[in-house]
Amino acid sequence: MGRFTRMSVVLAAGLAFSAPAIAQDDVTRDTVLATVNGTNITLGHLLAARDALPEQFRELPADALFEPLVEQLIEQTAIMQMADGTLSAREQITLENEQRAFVANAALSRIAESAVTDDAIEQAYGAFVTEFDGQEPTPEYNASHIIVETEEEAAALRAQLDEGADFAELAREHSFDGAAANGGSLGWFGPGAMIPEFEEAVEALEVGEYMGPLETQFGWHLVLLNDMRMSQAPELEEVREALVQNIQREAAQEELDRATGSATIERAYEDLTPDVLTRSELLDD
Repeated sequence: MGRFTRMSVVLAAGLAFSAPAIAQDDVTRDTVLATVNGTNITLGHLLAARDALPEQFRELPADALFEPLVEQLIEQTAIMQMADGTLSAREQITLENEQRAFVANAALSRIAESAVTDDAIEQAYGAFVTEFDGQEPTPEYNASHIIVETEEEAAALRAQLDEGADFAELAREHSFDGAAANGGSLGWFGPGAMIPEFEEAVEALEVGEYMGPLETQFGWHLVLLNDMRMSQAPELEEVREALVQNIQREAAQEELDRATGSATIERAYEDLTPDVLTRSELLDD
């Protein structure tokens, strides 16, 4: 049913509707826009319907959406009233599942969002730094490379480097990978981030030294070690998103544990075997 009423919105949205004259002062989500057999359709219903539209329709101007959306809600309400009590067993059970999932997800989303505060992020970052500092530090490297297709090309470029050519300029001119635009810079990386032969080459260099030609599965490289440091905790902004996700995940899990822990639950499925999942015909009338 949903796809038919949504289609009516899609078709109607292209027409030149004008929003009806409704007083704009003091409107609330409970402002009644229409009634169907005594059932109110409110501004809140309209706003929620608009927010649920696909993005391309949400971007339409309000005067193109207002009346079509109200009319859709009127149609849906009338059809719902007429169809009351006629859902099949499959449809009724599906509705119950969707309502269960919606309410549970809404509750967990509120809990997760409210858990993210500046204090919570600062505490999570402090714990992260403490854990990071408690680990054995590892070397990190900042390197650049030039990658070409043949050993001969790499050797010719090595000769230019030996004569004083600028590594970054040669990388921009001759290297064929995405790092070329940045003068061949690969940024900072730690153990295991690069293929073994490349990592071994970097580890053997002193800061400011270059080596090559070096063959890997990707081509022939010249490798320059720009800098080296021991691992250190990243800045807060580098890990903020991951910390936020972890805070939300932990808050949601705590709420799940609290809800199930305080509920009286009687499990009665132990005697069933998993192949009951294939019995979808049980949903049919």
